[in-house]
Amino acid sequence: MSDPARLDGKLAIVTGGGSGIGEATAKIFAAAGATVVVTGRRMEPLQRVAAEIGGHAIACDVSDQTQVRAMFAEALKITGTVDVLLNNAGGPGPIAPVAEVDMDAWVQCMNINLVGAMYCLQEAARIMSAQKSGSIINMSSLMGIQGYPMRSAYVASKFALIGITETMARELGPVNVRVNALMPGAVSGENMDRILQRRSEAEGRPVEEIERENYTDVAALKRWVGPEEVGRAALYYASDLSSAITGDKMKVDCGRF
Repeated sequence: MSDPARLDGKLAIVTGGGSGIGEATAKIFAAAGATVVVTGRRMEPLQRVAAEIGGHAIACDVSDQTQVRAMFAEALKITGTVDVLLNNAGGPGPIAPVAEVDMDAWVQCMNINLVGAMYCLQEAARIMSAQKSGSIINMSSLMGIQGYPMRSAYVASKFALIGITETMARELGPVNVRVNALMPGAVSGENMDRILQRRSEAEGRPVEEIERENYTDVAALKRWVGPEEVGRAALYYASDLSSAITGDKMKVDCGRF
């Protein structure tokens, strides 16, 4: 009997694959036997990750539909299928109250986190519908189910991804394609370090205080989530471990409820 946690013979695309959760997940998918395509805007980190895992690096800005179509077409040539999509590319967006937020930055965040995600979903849906198989994992956030001050653009984009996940699960269920969402809490790494630094400057408080008060002390496990912990949850959705699960959303947050 084959191990339901394995991804042997499957091709997985990981957007935002050059760092953080994307990089960690690409490594976990590869260790489970998948051929992994890592994609993102900067070629250098992609090539580094691809070399480490024997995968493929394809540069792609998800907010550009032409680039997304080209990336999926190139990925499809590798094994003839696209079996898993981790829709992970995204940015933190502007950090400011609604009354003062720079709307150009707000719209730019939506173009990457939501419109870019949709471009990828559209291509994946077409390919996987034709195959009659596949697993799509949307990277939402704890902020996809609860609002958070100063983060309206990010919150809006991540709430929208939950709705799209449920919509697509119903659309694609009849062709045996599953669509689920992950909702990480605060994940340690460069992205979080930058957010903490910006908050520290905006609020005039030390990073350590903001970290404890907002991120670690409020979690039941009293710590950050590691990127590889989100990757293991992604493997659950990507693999047959979750073969009867679609339209679902899972918190990976060290118990921040």
